[in-house]
Amino acid sequence: MLRGNLYDDGEAPEIGESHVTLWRRGVAAGAQLRLEHIVSSAAPPVMTMDQDDDEWVALLVGTAVLEVAGERIELAPGDWLLLPARTPHRVIATTSGARWLAVHVADPGGSARVHGGDVSSAP
Repeated sequence: MLRGNLYDDGEAPEIGESHVTLWRRGVAAGAQLRLEHIVSSAAPPVMTMDQDDDEWVALLVGTAVLEVAGERIELAPGDWLLLPARTPHRVIATTSGARWLAVHVADPGGSARVHGGDVSSAP
């Protein structure tokens, strides 16, 4: 059994996001499933993500504005998105302390491509 609290991860970072992998598991045909908790600052990273994996993300606390495949999307607590693999997306704005839950399903050998930024804070 694993147990934790999503609000024990501390305060929001001054800039960017903090990512904590809560659980990781191999599934059928070598694919990987990863559950991640994200805490955002009021200054999100300036980058466009283009990932090989599908990502389901839910905003738990705060507000956020994303650009997904050229469309501006505003999120409030409880809102979620399914971002299919290879869908360009970026975070435009978040409130400090915005908290997310993300589920990534990666194909074997998949990787993230980032345009205009650095993913050094990402696991």
